[in-house]
Amino acid sequence: MTSPFEETDFVDRDVEIGRAARMSPAGAPPIAGSPVPTRPPTREELEVQVGETQSRIAELKRAQEELERQRSALEEARRRRVEFEVGRTETTGHLTRGIGLLEKAEFEARRDAEQLAKTLSGFREALARIESINEKAWTTETWSNELTRALTSIENARMEYNAARLKWTLLDDSAAPKGEASAAASADDPLSGWTRRPLRELCRVGLALTWPLAVVGVIALITFCVLLLRQ
Repeated sequence: MTSPFEETDFVDRDVEIGRAARMSPAGAPPIAGSPVPTRPPTREELEVQVGETQSRIAELKRAQEELERQRSALEEARRRRVEFEVGRTETTGHLTRGIGLLEKAEFEARRDAEQLAKTLSGFREALARIESINEKAWTTETWSNELTRALTSIENARMEYNAARLKWTLLDDSAAPKGEASAAASADDPLSGWTRRPLRELCRVGLALTWPLAVVGVIALITFCVLLLRQ
């Protein structure tokens, strides 16, 4: 008849483990499942751990400093990159606009120079035609035709000059320079010179003109007060 209990049910596990540990040779690894004895760290072990921790802190600080240097270098590179892009865009825009304006001004100046050269050539030709008129060579038979031809040359020259006056303002005698116009206006208006003087100088001039009246007024006031006091 089979017993309901196993042989192992009557074996004390703790006793068997302790017995095996006492029977095992010195330095042998502990048996699996056996409790590992714990003890507080010694002073030497703590000093070693402190040294290792300080070494790790120093390494982390060096790594942090290196990362800071890399960050500063990257920020400087980013700033210079932005400055380069902005400067290139602005300078390109300014130069493009300047080229367009200067090309237009150059074209207009070249056109004005060509027109001025044509006007100058026409003036010289008209002057040469007028100066070529020789009254002494006229005879009784030809003087009427020569006079008509001379008047025609003079009229053509006058028309050319009037046309040039409309195109070139420097030929207009009625357009006086601004400086001369302002000088003439100042000469016509005697008060214009005083209005441009500083306030301090105007006050001194006013005091110099009014102080006699002020002295007379003060004397009259003192005399009036003395008469009142005597009464």
